[in-house]
Amino acid sequence: MLKLNDLNAAKSWDNENFVHPWEGMGVIGENDRTFVEGGEGVYVVNENGERLIDGPGGMWCVQIGYGRDDMADAMADQVRQMAYFSPFNNTNSVTARLAHEIAARTPGDLNHVFFTTGGSTAVDSALRFVQFRNNLLGKPDKKTVISRHKAYHGSTYLAASVSGKERDRLWLDKAEGVAHFLPDVNPMHRGDGVSMDAFLDAKVLDLENAILTLGADKVAAFIAEPILASGGVIVPPPGYHKRCLEVCRRHDVLYISDEVVTGFGRLGHWFASEEVFGITPDIITCAKGMTSGYVPMGAAIISDRLIDDISGAASQDATFSNGYTYSGHPVSAAAALKNMEIIESEGILEHARAVTPLFQERLQALSDLPIVSDARGMGLMGCVECSSGDVASLERDYALGGVIDAFCQANGLILRPIINMCVFSPPLIINEAQINQMFDILAQGIRHAADQMAVQPS
Repeated sequence: MLKLNDLNAAKSWDNENFVHPWEGMGVIGENDRTFVEGGEGVYVVNENGERLIDGPGGMWCVQIGYGRDDMADAMADQVRQMAYFSPFNNTNSVTARLAHEIAARTPGDLNHVFFTTGGSTAVDSALRFVQFRNNLLGKPDKKTVISRHKAYHGSTYLAASVSGKERDRLWLDKAEGVAHFLPDVNPMHRGDGVSMDAFLDAKVLDLENAILTLGADKVAAFIAEPILASGGVIVPPPGYHKRCLEVCRRHDVLYISDEVVTGFGRLGHWFASEEVFGITPDIITCAKGMTSGYVPMGAAIISDRLIDDISGAASQDATFSNGYTYSGHPVSAAAALKNMEIIESEGILEHARAVTPLFQERLQALSDLPIVSDARGMGLMGCVECSSGDVASLERDYALGGVIDAFCQANGLILRPIINMCVFSPPLIINEAQINQMFDILAQGIRHAADQMAVQPS
């Protein structure tokens, strides 16, 4: 708990000096954010010393929970031994071991690990590699990347340019001509009388028609999140990823699986691409759960096939001149290795699979509340989408989400409100009692918001 003078000073500094991600210019300098000052297990502690369940798991990332002394010790030991090395000129055994351990858990021949600083730079690096490879293969025009509306792939320039969340693109420039966007893949919007099978056929046809219209000689890759996380935990229809991969194979289009959120256990497996969705992509991007959020790190994992096409005698002595000062940072690598060790030794993947049925059952039950328009999810990911009624507007949707968020925080639960959606991805160590408590509080918050705003079922 912060002392009053310290808290007042911190609030002042936060508003005067700390520009946050997605900072609203209309209220900059006037925010009253929750200070998260401590954490243990699935709980965070605010500036008043109150414990709250961390519903979003930080930002989809705190797999093993907060306050792990073994993680702190592993990082401190690495700092004492070697805090930094230049990945441009040297290497390090800790980072080399991490690359090996990751490759041992990826599907198929995805064995080449390019380390980055986070998810956005992982996606940027994957896209730059695809461009680089096609240049070496004599296909300089094969550069278009196909993505989806509601997809989110990052905040760096290329990653943002292939992201399809419309409000994120209103005021920021993007790289023109890089991306082509397919319609929303959310089954909630499939229309009355449209079966899931018919919707699936239409979504797969979206992709094939786009490739044929743009020209397969122009399309380099299709990038897809297994579950569209920041778009609102959108779960595509069953079989979608497998059939999209088949389309890509027919037309020599690479498949990039953006597992920044789903990787490292969110769906109960190291990676979801093969184990959950039955596909072996050409590239996987990951970050977040890789270190359980303890330090920044990400990676683009590239298949042997893609490397073999442009290496050795076929290389033309080219250099993939992409990288970061902190690529493969040894302290981050030590944290990632300890994180993986904890996940394995404590059976956290198995635990996540064991508690998923209750998580999803409690999530789906919220559909019965009057203002809930959809409750969806998979694994330990979920979204409850609420409706602000017949006179819905963006302003009213924001207000509705704000009321639910404030109620839940006051009663021991942190949400991630995305306008009128409440998004969940709690630490993978969450137990059944905590799952029940989390959804009990959310249900109360939704009922409170319905009463507070006099929302009628739509």
